[in-house]
Amino acid sequence: MTSHSRHIGLVGATGIGVGAIVGGGILALAGTAFATTGPAAMLAFALNGVIALLTALSLAEMASKFPESGGTYTFAKKALSVEAAFAVGWVVWFASIVASVLYAIGFAHFAIIMASDLWQAYRGEGAADWLHAGWFKTAAAIATTALLAFSLTRKSSGGGHWVNVAKVAVFALLILSGLVVVARQGTIQTTTSLTPFFTAGIGGLVQAMGYTFIALQGFDLIAAVGGEVRQPAKTIPRAMVLSLLIALAIYLPLLFVITTAGTPPGQTISELARENPEGIVATAAESYLGPTGYWFVIVAAVLSMFSALQANLFAASRIAQAMASDRALPPIMSVISAHRGTPVMAIVVTAALVSVIALVLPDVGAAGAASSLIFLVTFAISHLLTFLIRRRSRRHPPPFRTLWFPMIPVVGGFACMGLAVFQGIVVPAAGLITVSWLAIGGILFLSLFAQRARVMDVSSIAIDPELATLRGRTPLVLVPIANPNNAEAMISLADALVPAEIGRVLTQTIVVPPADWDASTDHSPIQRSQEVMHELLRASNESGIRVEALTTIAAEPMAEIDRVARLHRCDSVLLGLSKISEDGQTAQLESLLGQLDANVVILRSRENWHFKDARRVLVPIAGRGGHEHLLAMLLGSMKRSAPRDITFLRVMPNDTADDSIGRAKRDLRHLAHDLCSQSSVKVVTSNKPLETIAEQASEADVLILGVQRVARREKLFGNFICELANRTDCPIILISSRG
Repeated sequence: MTSHSRHIGLVGATGIGVGAIVGGGILALAGTAFATTGPAAMLAFALNGVIALLTALSLAEMASKFPESGGTYTFAKKALSVEAAFAVGWVVWFASIVASVLYAIGFAHFAIIMASDLWQAYRGEGAADWLHAGWFKTAAAIATTALLAFSLTRKSSGGGHWVNVAKVAVFALLILSGLVVVARQGTIQTTTSLTPFFTAGIGGLVQAMGYTFIALQGFDLIAAVGGEVRQPAKTIPRAMVLSLLIALAIYLPLLFVITTAGTPPGQTISELARENPEGIVATAAESYLGPTGYWFVIVAAVLSMFSALQANLFAASRIAQAMASDRALPPIMSVISAHRGTPVMAIVVTAALVSVIALVLPDVGAAGAASSLIFLVTFAISHLLTFLIRRRSRRHPPPFRTLWFPMIPVVGGFACMGLAVFQGIVVPAAGLITVSWLAIGGILFLSLFAQRARVMDVSSIAIDPELATLRGRTPLVLVPIANPNNAEAMISLADALVPAEIGRVLTQTIVVPPADWDASTDHSPIQRSQEVMHELLRASNESGIRVEALTTIAAEPMAEIDRVARLHRCDSVLLGLSKISEDGQTAQLESLLGQLDANVVILRSRENWHFKDARRVLVPIAGRGGHEHLLAMLLGSMKRSAPRDITFLRVMPNDTADDSIGRAKRDLRHLAHDLCSQSSVKVVTSNKPLETIAEQASEADVLILGVQRVARREKLFGNFICELANRTDCPIILISSRG
């Protein structure tokens, strides 16, 4: 999302969190908590609230540094590999989808109860049997999902503000009414209802925490829509904390009222919860408010399930859109509607998956446990990412930084992982569902998305070099220089590939001694090396590019370059050529390329050519030839360092059918978008590709060609490249991916 599409303010962002958190969890899980640990359920929710606040602070710190949609997936792709980021995004998307299924079914369940009771009240007879049939509940859940999905495609907002206000008001009435009852009853009765406080000791308290932490999940959805939030560095942290505080301000008093005012005389809250865990809140409210209390709970349940479903659908679609933008999911899901400003296909696909799971999943409870497990694991990962990103962001720290670092991410991470382990032990099916979904995602990623996702990832790093630092990498490019006239062009290109703030540029000059060299009398080899070094240091100083210099003596320059590249574990080697032809120098270079285990970039430039002046860039393409990663890195670096007009060119025979040309244009556009956005494509029909490329290159400032390293010691510069080099005088950059 771009800055002009940021339309969600503090109220809207907080509403997303409140809509996802408040209501559904407490209504579904309060009975389980009371049955497990008795009145100490209040403490279980309070401790979970502390863990949730710690997690919210970690997420808020990352969201302030990366104010983009996608939540934990976005943060993972900044600090982890593209494969790890996909795994995180894939399971978080699934967890949000399953949460949507649970809330859709929950909404249908309570809406049917409300409709049935109203029918009974006004008609004096029971509702039709079909109203309570399982198929009708599923149909109602799917219809509600479809309705909300349609609504979300029409407006770029989480919506549901009035629903949030209504449900908070209903909960407030329940709490205030209960507190009035508590105030009127004797202190002894209140104390008795809270005794014993721990019915199952500390172990029961921990179990209740594991069961109920998911009731506070939802604050993370604010980070998931961060690309649409105004002033995200301020708004997102505040909205996360506010939504959690509002939830706790409702949950804790409500649990206290249920325990002290909603329990019949002679019966403990634990006993009442064991008899009816799902309806404990309604039973307790009816106990101290009569039928009015029961209806308050039903209305609150309907509103809560509806708002939670809406918030989860909204956030899940943004996670899918972020992954699709990185080519980790089908690109069509990343398209934003020009009229509505919404990712229509991401919403449609997300809603369709919710509907399918609601239809086919036999054990929705186990899926819900899997959702809880996934959120806990990803929260633990979020704490780890916060630690890594803070440590690696010394130059550009997050605008919002949590206090008491690193205590908060360390404590929060261990707490979330501990609860996740508990969830996996208690509900083994949750772990099985999670692993199965990961396996499906892994197969799809490797077979359909991996290549394009990795290319997009390389391009992202080239455009934003800090990403390399965030992943703990310090790339090194080796630049052997023999011709002083090429020094400035070479180091400027090297700096574009690896900026000084994230990596190193190591220049190398080699003293090549003649046979039987007497260094004490013949100073010419050293003097030539010093001339190169002098020009190199001058160019470095004038351009402001920091380089490191290395001078060695070797009779075989190419072997020495290979030795230094291996010794320093260089990511890339940048070489300069005065000409490209089938002579001895090119043959030596081919021998070196057959040995190097690094990416190689070869520059043939004219004298006094400056890399920064290359505005028009021509990239002939014959298909996906294995250079996409290196080409994406080079083009991304070029776009970052200065405005460029990049054109991808494909030449096809004159007799090519129109439909084949159309497919070629489409494929070239897709490839161009993956390699470098905001570029142009050109498909030309000609039976003389060499002449055509040379003609197009005459209007370019630099020509980029790929050289395939098929096998060691095999001829690389064929007649085509040599002839093309002879036909054009524009600078040429040859790229050869790691062999």
